[in-house]
Amino acid sequence: MKLWTSFLRTLNHLWLDADDTRRAIAPDMLERLQRRVAASEQRHTGEIRICVEAGLPLSYLWRGAPARERAVTMFGKLRVWDTEHNNGVLIYLLLADHAIEIVADRGLARHVDATQWQAMVVRMAEAFKEKRYEDGLTQALEETSALLMAHFAVADAARANLNELPDSPVLQ
Repeated sequence: MKLWTSFLRTLNHLWLDADDTRRAIAPDMLERLQRRVAASEQRHTGEIRICVEAGLPLSYLWRGAPARERAVTMFGKLRVWDTEHNNGVLIYLLLADHAIEIVADRGLARHVDATQWQAMVVRMAEAFKEKRYEDGLTQALEETSALLMAHFAVADAARANLNELPDSPVLQ
């Protein structure tokens, strides 16, 4: 049974591609999300990235890797860890597994309990079940921004203009 489940998962991941990602996150939604990330980052020193992938690479599927492992890898590849205050956050969606992962760098993780992130994931999942991807992502952005403002508010106007990472969501 486990072999069959693994086979079906692999098939699902290989079936979906970047076109499926673009259908889930249309170009106009992508632009609005980018603007929301940019606006959010004017109010705190953190960096927020969104990454949406259709499926896992074959190397992950071969060893049965969970979505969390890929999210942590993308956190590194997108350099979300490479911020001045170690307060980057990655919101990661894996369409094939219907998985949502949030990876926060150590600066923010010290202040935010894992249950807060999990509650955010649950709220996003509820929106996504109803195909309200933009609503779910917008709510997650607002909640993440509120957490960053609570712990890393911008101290001066000059700091508000520093953008360490791109604001555009990554679609793969």
